[in-house]
Amino acid sequence: MRVAFVGLGVMGYPMAGYLSKFGHDVVVYNRTSGKAARWCEEFGGTSAETPLAAAKDADIVFTCVGNDDDVREVILGDNGVINGMSPGSIIVDHTTASATIAREIQGIAAEKSVGFLDAPLSGGQAGAENGQLTIMVGGDADVFERASPIMDCYAKAITLIGSVGSGQLAKMVNQICIAGVVQGLSEGLNFAKKAGLDSARVIEAISKGAAQSWQMENRWQTMNNGEFEFGFAVDWMRKDLAIALAEAQQNGANLEMTALVDRFYAEVQALGGNRWDTSSLIARL
Repeated sequence: MRVAFVGLGVMGYPMAGYLSKFGHDVVVYNRTSGKAARWCEEFGGTSAETPLAAAKDADIVFTCVGNDDDVREVILGDNGVINGMSPGSIIVDHTTASATIAREIQGIAAEKSVGFLDAPLSGGQAGAENGQLTIMVGGDADVFERASPIMDCYAKAITLIGSVGSGQLAKMVNQICIAGVVQGLSEGLNFAKKAGLDSARVIEAISKGAAQSWQMENRWQTMNNGEFEFGFAVDWMRKDLAIALAEAQQNGANLEMTALVDRFYAEVQALGGNRWDTSSLIARL
């Protein structure tokens, strides 16, 4: 298929690469043109000067940018992809953003007979580079059925959650759960150290039981060693938690623990950990 990919960050760059590797005709756009040129040298696609130009004649346009404002600019702006798309084409937004912006875009896209899916990701940079992302999708079933085989190029699991906005809401659930798990693991490892226990033996024992988690399996050792220069940045996590907390104010959900952990992440930022992995919650202890 002819596809466009807008946003070649740490996630988008390898994701667009997988689309090219699987034989799709890929046009890319990135705000920093040098990165788009480098992508083309590596994967053999072509670059466009604007999102609109990238979207022209595309069957599907994928976007993966920073926040609501970025999404609105690259999709709905004067040079946004919506102005270059044909009836029957599809926009898939992989940005972690609000459900509100997803619904706004869907309404405008529908007026132009363009399909829209909000499809935030889980799996981080490593998942993108290994083509093993988990994708939570909101949108119409027929649009999902057309787009999911293409997303499968870089995914290990793709789930249609519900109507437009549902993907973003599911990603909020994902981040809420991660925040609590990482804080619990941080306190547990710190407790083990204060109690004079061998952390490796403790983890060996409890990781076989109900305390087991992805964070425990993949992060306990680096947390124990104070190594955080990798992974999903604290700045990004705070952006995601802010979206969840704002949504909770609207729907009445109680996110006391999430709000507390968000404040803890602010303390990590004050330590200079803006770009540290989210597992750096232990640093404040």
